[in-house]
Amino acid sequence: MMSWIVLIVSGVFESVWAIALDHIEGLGRPLPIVLFVVGLVASMAGLAFAMRDISAGTAYSIWVAIGASITVCYGMLTGAESFSWVKVLLLMGLIGCVIGLKLVS
Repeated sequence: MMSWIVLIVSGVFESVWAIALDHIEGLGRPLPIVLFVVGLVASMAGLAFAMRDISAGTAYSIWVAIGASITVCYGMLTGAESFSWVKVLLLMGLIGCVIGLKLVS
């Protein structure tokens, strides 16, 4: 159970570093750089920890889905990315597939 919690948290950190990377703007902004490095290290460490108990394919798929979903939602909420119901439905499908992976693992 602990591996699943760590995997979810590391998926959140994946979105942190992805969003921070978008805000670095040529290495001229220190806060996004720090958030990128911290998010990247925490994300990778959490994924590595989770993969001790969860198969690589399942762990990686879930990690990517969490990070991608949060990153897309953040973009839509901030206006950096256009909102559409099709995107929302596709994200829900992605999340549904992740839940399915958890259930069959």
